[in-house]
Amino acid sequence: MTNQDTDQDQPPSSLLNKIKRFFTIKPSSLDDVSVLLEDALSAKLIDKEAQFIAERAIRLGDTTVKEIMVPRVEMVILAPDEEPLDMIARIINSGHSRYPVLGPAKNEVQGILLAKDLLPIINQNLKDFKLLSLIRDIKVVPESKKADSLLEEFKKDRSHMAVVIDEYGTVSGLVTIEDILEELVGEIEDEHDSEDEDLIQVSEYEYIANATLELSEFEQKFNKSFNGMDAETLAGLFISKLGFLPKVGDKIDLDNMILAVTAADKRKIKKIGITIKTNS
Repeated sequence: MTNQDTDQDQPPSSLLNKIKRFFTIKPSSLDDVSVLLEDALSAKLIDKEAQFIAERAIRLGDTTVKEIMVPRVEMVILAPDEEPLDMIARIINSGHSRYPVLGPAKNEVQGILLAKDLLPIINQNLKDFKLLSLIRDIKVVPESKKADSLLEEFKKDRSHMAVVIDEYGTVSGLVTIEDILEELVGEIEDEHDSEDEDLIQVSEYEYIANATLELSEFEQKFNKSFNGMDAETLAGLFISKLGFLPKVGDKIDLDNMILAVTAADKRKIKKIGITIKTNS
């Protein structure tokens, strides 16, 4: 699952520390951790579920934000100069509770909008609506930051989301408390998770699509025609264009748009990002 937010008001604050305090000696490797946990399980000091979480908690110290973040192409973002009705429609469609706000300058992180902050003005005249008057500060972290360290920071300042930048200062993704917790306890489903949305607009010029999106639906949405193309899905189009099974990061150029693989495994493509080119 890829989630942009969580509605928890207070993150589980002491889980990681409690698990770490379980060990009375510092293991020299993850293999040592596994042995210690097996011994604890045999002695009935912990159960299988606790063993699972403890092993993942220790590994969290070696996990970077880059490994668990939502990639930039899948972020649902807002711009301060957007039309209010378009922005509200996208918020309703995506169903998240928090949205990064990026400014007109490249990689300018201006803050975060909480969807609940729109409620007091939702029925008012939006002619003079100013998004910047509603946004709050958002944490910005490097890709190399460790996930366990970020979890402690989330706990300390009671925040839930951070924008991730690479070594050049380019926005590369975002990470939430839920993303980190899933590294500990596995997939967390919420009421907004859906397997039915094959195409989601994440910003004015960007979309994220399931690789199984029907090619005919893609053609209709973006006014394209691939007559004679031996493909039925967006993944099939991608493979036909490249001539091989692509990996994450591979791209194709389709006139006024760029398609990029954002999620895949050794057997298939899963997600494809769509970016509409602009003249700017």
